[in-house]
Amino acid sequence: MNAPLGSLDRPNSYIGRSVPRPNAKRLLAGRGRYVTDLVLPRMLHAAFLRSPHAHARIVSIDATEALAMPGVRLVATGADLARICTPWTGTLEHFRGMKSAPQLPLPVDEVLWAGQAVVAIVAETRAQAEDAAEAILVTFEDLPGVVDIDAARAPGAVPAAGEAGDNLCFSAKLDTGGIDAIFAGAAHVVEEEFVFGRHTAVTLEPRAIVADWDESEGKLTVHHATQTPYQFQDLYSRHYGIPEASVRVIAPDIGGSFGMKLHVYHEDMAVVGLSLLCGRPVKFVADRIEAFVSDIHARDHRVRARMAVDAAGTILAMDVDDVTAIGAFSSYPRTSAVEGNQVIRLMGAPYRFRDYRAGLSVVFQNKVQTSQYRAVGHPIACAVTERLVDMAADKLGLDPVRMREKNLIPDDAYPCESPTGYKFEALSHCESLARLKALMDYDGLRAEQARLRAQGIHRGIGIASFVEISNPSPAFYGIGGARISAQDGAVLAVTPSGEIRCQISVTEQGQGTETIIGQVVADQLGIARERVRVITGDTETTPHGGATWACRGAGIGGETALQAARKLRGNILSLAAQVLQARAEDLAMRDGVVVDAAGAERISLAEIARIAYFRSDTLPKEASAQLTVAHHHAPQGYPFAFTNGVQGCLVELDVETGFVKILKHWVVEDCGRIINPLLVDEQVRGGVVQGLGAAFFEECLYDDNGQLTNGSLADYLVPMAGEMPDIVVAHVETPTADTVLGAKGCGEAGTAAASAAALNAVNDAMAPFGATIAQIPMTPTRLLRALGTI
Repeated sequence: MNAPLGSLDRPNSYIGRSVPRPNAKRLLAGRGRYVTDLVLPRMLHAAFLRSPHAHARIVSIDATEALAMPGVRLVATGADLARICTPWTGTLEHFRGMKSAPQLPLPVDEVLWAGQAVVAIVAETRAQAEDAAEAILVTFEDLPGVVDIDAARAPGAVPAAGEAGDNLCFSAKLDTGGIDAIFAGAAHVVEEEFVFGRHTAVTLEPRAIVADWDESEGKLTVHHATQTPYQFQDLYSRHYGIPEASVRVIAPDIGGSFGMKLHVYHEDMAVVGLSLLCGRPVKFVADRIEAFVSDIHARDHRVRARMAVDAAGTILAMDVDDVTAIGAFSSYPRTSAVEGNQVIRLMGAPYRFRDYRAGLSVVFQNKVQTSQYRAVGHPIACAVTERLVDMAADKLGLDPVRMREKNLIPDDAYPCESPTGYKFEALSHCESLARLKALMDYDGLRAEQARLRAQGIHRGIGIASFVEISNPSPAFYGIGGARISAQDGAVLAVTPSGEIRCQISVTEQGQGTETIIGQVVADQLGIARERVRVITGDTETTPHGGATWACRGAGIGGETALQAARKLRGNILSLAAQVLQARAEDLAMRDGVVVDAAGAERISLAEIARIAYFRSDTLPKEASAQLTVAHHHAPQGYPFAFTNGVQGCLVELDVETGFVKILKHWVVEDCGRIINPLLVDEQVRGGVVQGLGAAFFEECLYDDNGQLTNGSLADYLVPMAGEMPDIVVAHVETPTADTVLGAKGCGEAGTAAASAAALNAVNDAMAPFGATIAQIPMTPTRLLRALGTI
């Protein structure tokens, strides 16, 4: 357990300038290794000295010169913060056998990737802190780094983290039985090895945090650019020994997240500790260079897979082995194993075969941690499955669309269960594929493709069906012991002026959460959307909940708001009935006014509020003027609300340069009931752009020494508007019956299949040359190599 705040009595190793105030001396007693004058109450700024080595032992740290520099108020090492913060371990109980080394805000003895924060410097300005970082002398003893996946798994391999013992974080197997016999007897078998390059989120706004410890009140306030304020309230409370009620986390509207801002980062935990040590607010904003070496990465997978097909083109079975490299630690608290687990469980999800075998190995290496990022695992599972489907169609001489029509799960076959154990309530693969075929004029594109090939113009058409996980229940994290809520809460109140205030636990990262919550509430209460104020992202003012991740904002948050609004509507109409001496069941709300069964306006919501708040003495004794309600909702039926869809991609390949022009992209998706069509369409388009970025541009490249070689926007390619095609979006609506609202998620649909459709399209364009590619991103160099040009 960590020592209670104020009880630390180890003397400081270094003392800076004198602290004249007795109370300041009391605050500083025994805290931190290097302490200086903290008289001024204004905010301080943190910077971090980072490791230049992928793997090394910390021999010594000398901060003498840094402490004497202008503005420097504190220099803290891993040992200093370890005295007030308990370690954490990124494992989940239901992932049996999973292991990871304990983590602290800063390393004490061993650095595990190039760019890991080693020493924290706090100063009056960020520039002063960065200058002081350059004056700190750290002596490292270089250790062998683990960079290659196969080398990491070799017998006797050096551990990426000494405390882990070896480099296997987690392994899993799925097997329905008899797979070898099925493949031995199959008319056709297609197989491939797929390589997926790791990439990172590159959010518009980088990670940012301001921690403010107020010792006079024993209260910690953290302004944090995160998706999940309640998760961090719990973590800061437990790891720093502060009562949860004394921890407030405020997560305002933030500039993008894509899952990257779900996780515990060492710098963020350190900033909280630095504020505790200083007794002043401390701010840290990761610059873009720091983001590349500290934001989680994702998608570092190598998959060997095969598919068995009979002579008529029916898929019989799949056999998959996925190896994914995650960095030296498993991330906390959601772990780095979830992506791989979803890869092997989403394989083949749209198709009706019943026999399946898969193995998963999650491997440590000395690189940046990987973890959940938009469409966790979906693009890998989709690309492997859909590429094998195209390969099987080619071997059989079938059109790719026809191959899918023969094998997709029929729309009337639900509910059903996948061979990997996922339970599907109701999906629309066949209808979605039919819509896509008409939307893109598939037959016309094929005819045009044939004409252009005769002219030496090589276009390719790719199709990819997908399944997306949304609305996760406690079976996702709670079952593994993680204190990550699957429920959301809402408090609705009528204000004295007759407007509605909605305080809800889902959060806003630019995806439109507050808009749709406001729409749902306004619709249920019969008032204008402009009269609903939605408040999110503050643990002090909103009820506890899971917040926003895994496309749960509309499906879970929306249902929470709907049920709360119905409760409030019942209370309003009951009170109105008492005022009007009518029956509540004969009344309704329309345009902010209570109307009777004939539609006649009887009393406004503002007037009801005025009476309830200011003239309750005029109400009957039995009247209940309850104009504030609370409601919490968690998924109760299926463990997940699966969504589905299909994407099409049209590309043109220049076989002399290897450059690919993406001409057009189509998406038909089914996210259940659509609340706001514009928001859904733009969520899908944004997801497609990220998927195409992975397919053609984005990759974190490391050398043999574990050094990231393209860690800036000068070298790391992200998709730009001029490179993106028109993206046409259409919908099928299959509402979930688990909720009244019927909404599922849509935020990951675009990302889930875009790279798969692009991979199939590029391979289709290369087909006349007998060339194939199974690695993304599909760079010009890789394409020329596949074509045999280089």
